[in-house]
Amino acid sequence: MSPPQTHSRLNNMMFSNRTFSLGIIRPGKDLSAMAGISLIEVLVAVGIATLMTVIAIPVSTSALRSYHLSSAVQRVSGAIQGARYQAIKSGYHYRMALNSANATYQLSSMVPPATTFSNVGGPVYWSTSGDITLSPSTTLEFYPGGKVTATTGSLTFALSNGTTTKTVTISTVGNVSVTP
Repeated sequence: MSPPQTHSRLNNMMFSNRTFSLGIIRPGKDLSAMAGISLIEVLVAVGIATLMTVIAIPVSTSALRSYHLSSAVQRVSGAIQGARYQAIKSGYHYRMALNSANATYQLSSMVPPATTFSNVGGPVYWSTSGDITLSPSTTLEFYPGGKVTATTGSLTFALSNGTTTKTVTISTVGNVSVTP
């Protein structure tokens, strides 16, 4: 007995002189024509993805290091300007110790009638990435009249990420400039 004609009509539909299959596998159909992707296609796709990753890693690493350096320069510059402002506003001395060993700065103040500096809060990180260096370690003193001096190091120091160095210079009146 042969299958009914309606089954054949369900498998194939005629529309505008084209036949569309409903995806039902018929007995005797060659299954190799319906196979997925070949091993060569998979290997080519994996090779392209690997090549793109190999190219992207150095580019993103370099961009990240550049970002870390810019961020550290902004943090240090902002902290210096903030400490100077605090000295002027409060009317007493402030000191900022920039520590290259642990990438922090410590702000201290000398509130009258005190004759020594006391820490204001704890150390603050100017870089958390570990790939930025400061040279030399510097201690700056800020006076109520706006004057800035270096008690350790100098008014010029460098921040570096190993490939790029930015030089931070503080004038005696507290202007901060950065040169690439």
